[in-house]
Amino acid sequence: MTQSRIPKALALILTLVALALLYSHNIASTAHARTRSQTSANSAEPPQQLSAEGQAALRAAIDSGNVPQLRWPDFSDYTKLVKEFYDSYGNALPWVRGMQPTAQAQQVIALLLHADQKGLSAEDYDGPRWADRLAKLKPATSQPSEADAVQFDVALTVCVMRYVSDLHIGKVNPKHFDFGLDVDTKKYDLPQFLKTDVVDAPDVAGVLAQVEPPYPGYQRTVRALQTYLQYVKENDGASLPTTGKTIAPGDTYPGAPQLIRLLKLVGDLPADANVPADATVFQGPLVDAVKHFQARLGRTPDGKITAQTLADLNVPLSARLRQMQLTLERWRWIPVGLHDAPIVANIPEFRLRAYDENFKVALTMNVVVGKAYGHDTPVFENKMQYVIFRPYWSVPYSIARAEFLPKIERDPDYLEKKGFAVVDSRQDVVASGAVSSDVLQQLRAGKLFIRQNPGPKNSLGLVKFIFPNSYDIYMHDTPEQELFAKTRRDFSHGCIRLEKPADLAVWVLRNNPGNWNMDHVRAAMNGSTTQQINLAHPIPILIVYGTAIVTEDGTVHFYDDIYGHDAELEKVLDKGYPYPG
Repeated sequence: MTQSRIPKALALILTLVALALLYSHNIASTAHARTRSQTSANSAEPPQQLSAEGQAALRAAIDSGNVPQLRWPDFSDYTKLVKEFYDSYGNALPWVRGMQPTAQAQQVIALLLHADQKGLSAEDYDGPRWADRLAKLKPATSQPSEADAVQFDVALTVCVMRYVSDLHIGKVNPKHFDFGLDVDTKKYDLPQFLKTDVVDAPDVAGVLAQVEPPYPGYQRTVRALQTYLQYVKENDGASLPTTGKTIAPGDTYPGAPQLIRLLKLVGDLPADANVPADATVFQGPLVDAVKHFQARLGRTPDGKITAQTLADLNVPLSARLRQMQLTLERWRWIPVGLHDAPIVANIPEFRLRAYDENFKVALTMNVVVGKAYGHDTPVFENKMQYVIFRPYWSVPYSIARAEFLPKIERDPDYLEKKGFAVVDSRQDVVASGAVSSDVLQQLRAGKLFIRQNPGPKNSLGLVKFIFPNSYDIYMHDTPEQELFAKTRRDFSHGCIRLEKPADLAVWVLRNNPGNWNMDHVRAAMNGSTTQQINLAHPIPILIVYGTAIVTEDGTVHFYDDIYGHDAELEKVLDKGYPYPG
């Protein structure tokens, strides 16, 4: 009997151990599941249902398009979208469940509070107001009221709709500035997007990260902006002292210690540079740091503290931060899906870049753009369709009237001497010699036109690149190569002149049949005939305007607001919501 009881006792013990292990495993699994679903703990609950009075209050708030408790109360531009969102929930509150904010609501609020890191403003999304709203819905306090829940939910819906839209397509429609960029095709169906992608998302931050522009240049600017947010906190904002004369290397400069601190802060002077903090002589690594600073701003890096350099150094870092914020706004206007290796010209930078299919810079060069005050190069997107070697130049009527006709009046042989001819609307030559009074009269009336013959002296040089557009803007070669050595290069009537036109021709024709290498391109440019080469695949063209550019090596460059577009955008943004749509 004793022997038979031992196995039974052992079996009982093993059974109890197994049950204990199973029980502990279930507890651990339950705890793990609870942890895993912590971010959506109350998403299993249905949206907060409202009484008849609560639903009436919700509808009244939506229909009014105005919530006084918001930083920007007028949301009339979002009224239709907000109504559609709540209709899809039967006028229940999706951000509130069990009279508590959902985990997703709290994740959204956390993102809104850090909007500054994206070049936006937390204040625009009710930053300081959320603590009080959340406090009113905590069960540990008094019983939350439906009115508080409705106010919280509507405020969050309006703010998150604004945030998603601002982050994705920018605050202001670029068409307000007559820019040829179309953000309407990028717009989300906001009610559907919030319902399907955000309201019950385990990771709201991950979802909204996908809303931002996918371009490396944008992402670099966001990272640099966060660095400059810290710079602004660390800099005392004091201006460098003026001396009334240029400080050359070797000169004594009383502001040198302050200059050292500034240039170390922004990275132009390496942290380990051998420069005494109290140095007063402008020399050595400090001169190199000024050169680096000048180069970042597109100035001539001569290492001298001129009046211009001093003015640049004294621009507050908060103003540089603002340039980055305005540039990020413009990044959000850029069309998505530029997988066809775009060509981008940035006007204030006087620079063109051709990108490969992975959005890496494959070609870059200086450009000349339209003169400020009258001949601005427009901001727009298009597609390059063809290239013309040895082009004619058809002189626009405005230029002919202002610059050519007075010279023809004084000298009827002027056009022939300069390599121009008079043509009709079919481009047939009417006069290639002296211009008669009858022909001059027809030129004044716009019935005849002036055209420059192809050749090295042609204003368009030996090649032009066409992307048909309503602005009549194109890119082209130029005989005035000396202009590319200047730091400020706004000299044209609006078209974009290229420093390396042959290089661009090789790039855009690389997929065309015929082996368009440099020798082939040069032969076409220096040949005897005008020829048009249609591109095998049209190439996206972007003419943009950004005064803060972060290059692939992480260097932050700032440029002058030559057309005043930054100032105009800032004026519109300062007015607050609703923005021009």
